[in-house]
Amino acid sequence: MRAPFLIQFVSGGAVLLAACLTLAIQSTSSQAQQADQKVPADALYKQSSAPIERRINDLLGRMTLEEKVRQLDLYASVGTLEDKHTGKDHVALDAAFLPGKAQEMWGALGVGGIHDVYPTSTQSNAIQSWVIAHNRLGIPALFVEEGLHGFDTGTVFPAPINLAATWNPDIAQWTGAAIAAEARSTGVGMILAPVLDLAREPRWGRVEEDFGEDPYLTGQFGLAYVRGAQGESLNTDHTLVAEPKHFAGHGSPEGGTNTSPVHMGERELRSDMLRGFEPAFREGHAMATMAAYHEIDGIPVTADPFLLKKVLRDEWGFQGFVLSDLGAIRRLYDAHHVAATPKDASCMAIQSGVDMQFYDFEHAVFQKALIDCVHEGTLSQEDLNRAVTSVLRVKFALGLFDHPLVDTGLNAKVDRSPEHLALSLKSARESMTLLRNEGNVLPLSRSVQHIAVIGPNGNVARYGDYEKEANGMHISLLDGIRKLLPQATVTFDAGENIPRAVALAKEADVVILGLGEWQGISGEGFDRSNLDLPGNQEQLLEAITATGKPEVLVLENGRPLTIGWAKEHVPAILEAWYPGEFGGQAIAETLFGENNPAGRLTITFPRNTGQLPDFYNADPSRVHKYVDDDGEPLFPFGFGLSYTSFRYDHLAVQVPASGSKGDIQVTVDVTNTGDKEGDEVAQLYLREDVSSVETPDRSLKGFSRIHLKPQETKTVTFRVPQEQIAVWNAKETWAVESGNYTAWVGGSSKAALSKGFLLKP
Repeated sequence: MRAPFLIQFVSGGAVLLAACLTLAIQSTSSQAQQADQKVPADALYKQSSAPIERRINDLLGRMTLEEKVRQLDLYASVGTLEDKHTGKDHVALDAAFLPGKAQEMWGALGVGGIHDVYPTSTQSNAIQSWVIAHNRLGIPALFVEEGLHGFDTGTVFPAPINLAATWNPDIAQWTGAAIAAEARSTGVGMILAPVLDLAREPRWGRVEEDFGEDPYLTGQFGLAYVRGAQGESLNTDHTLVAEPKHFAGHGSPEGGTNTSPVHMGERELRSDMLRGFEPAFREGHAMATMAAYHEIDGIPVTADPFLLKKVLRDEWGFQGFVLSDLGAIRRLYDAHHVAATPKDASCMAIQSGVDMQFYDFEHAVFQKALIDCVHEGTLSQEDLNRAVTSVLRVKFALGLFDHPLVDTGLNAKVDRSPEHLALSLKSARESMTLLRNEGNVLPLSRSVQHIAVIGPNGNVARYGDYEKEANGMHISLLDGIRKLLPQATVTFDAGENIPRAVALAKEADVVILGLGEWQGISGEGFDRSNLDLPGNQEQLLEAITATGKPEVLVLENGRPLTIGWAKEHVPAILEAWYPGEFGGQAIAETLFGENNPAGRLTITFPRNTGQLPDFYNADPSRVHKYVDDDGEPLFPFGFGLSYTSFRYDHLAVQVPASGSKGDIQVTVDVTNTGDKEGDEVAQLYLREDVSSVETPDRSLKGFSRIHLKPQETKTVTFRVPQEQIAVWNAKETWAVESGNYTAWVGGSSKAALSKGFLLKP
């Protein structure tokens, strides 16, 4: 079982104090001798042909204590290293590097990582050259930046919630690769993505950053993204380190408020939250992760060796480094109150498995704390060296010791390349999710003459958090329709004045409502106590509907919304989420039949906030019925409509022989029974009928997005490794249990076609 982890601080009498002082004097003398030593040109760590682990060990043995702790600190560049900057986190494109400022800040000790630069290749080369030339051992710096769904002013991709809505992991892999290529061409070696929290609390503002509420789907998309970003090797000019976050369980905070406690036991943590992360580390070999702000069962993540050492390193074989979320180590001191001083918090975090701080404490405070704790014996050399080794391993893997500078002509070739722009549009198209189409209102006729676009999201491209809406093509819904239908009269009103909007609607042949959310209502730090349409949008919606004009509701938002009235009264609803710079084009193409929607929900839409939590794969003992509500969701996980229809037949399950470690194989025939070609997302759900511990009603174990022509049938095969259905049992071990199981296959988590089978592992 998990137990609190406390640092035992040295105390004692004069004998112990004298011994410590003697040891400190000897250590200081030894460190001074090391600092004075010249490094031979043929030192092992400088030899590119030598194995990385031998290079690390050689370098580590040459480092002073001060040089080691410097590698564990992340520095901001804006306002310190350059003479100009734009905003709080970007240097200006024409900014010049200031060596004198670098000397003041870093001296001769080097630097671990640099953040908030978003440099040009020329700027990163200038900084990197100075860092290498001015520290004794020539250790390069690691540039770390955000890259959630686009890097800086490069290609703006749809938000992660869109990416998952495609149910196409290839899109995630290609997106990760594209973002990596654009970032690495500027000298950046690590991006703070992907987010692999499970979005099980939709009031939380960061739902849009996630891949949804399901651990299997999240795990597959996280794996794909990491494989795309890191490639076959980090030692290239187009790959970089991916950093899955926020490790772990951050997406289920109490009350949906960011950084609040997470309430769960070890079984739920392992069975759900960690399974969303595990593939990215075990199979994708992600080389970094971010330790989250929150606590689980009273233990803050940054002080939890169970998560950061036992699970991450011992069980999963993690070889990269753990970066604290910005200020998460400080929270040990001023929020969680498990550390009495900044010094205690700093040392507690490193000893628990964190490797680098992220602006937690002043650099001098943090570094002195680690040095003092090592001298006092309250931070072991083993833990310090583990942290330094982890950071150095990443730098060696990236090839920074051998080719630290960037080809200054590369960025112009890859940044916003035609291939990347086409990928952004493809991702937007595949993420379009049709929630309602009563009477086949959609697709709209391209011969329509007068269209009214109404609503606050009608004439702006909504990107979501971690992306400036001034970047990219920013094609709005209005832009997309006007370009697609140049012959039509397309009018617009933001809907602030409802009577004026109603008058505009009455003049049109069809009304398209652009409603939803935006940055400042959703995103990091923007949690909501309810999920209704914000502002006057509900009143606007009902007033426009009352005109009797044909209408379509288009939602751009970062979380599920409680749109029960719209489901009952609006004939067509398209969920577009935050679809990137080509979002308006993808929406227009979908509304007018150029794109057959096949996006599917990766998070449940509740009828009201009182239903929360409302994720689909809850334990069967959950009572989810109220005197004023039947407990059924508004739209279930996996749901989405098409302009055609599909039928599932001939479900079969092939079970491996008893004692075999083989996969469970499930096959099903899927037929397009309509008159339009389109994509279907076939979904496989499993459940052990009777198990040793309570398990969810059903859990996603496979999915496949397939394209079908009218009347075409394809056989879909799912292969489920037995370990994928293992349970964390009462003995606190993973076990694949003998017994009867049920498989369901269909187009959502409400799939009805089922087949029972007996498994004897």
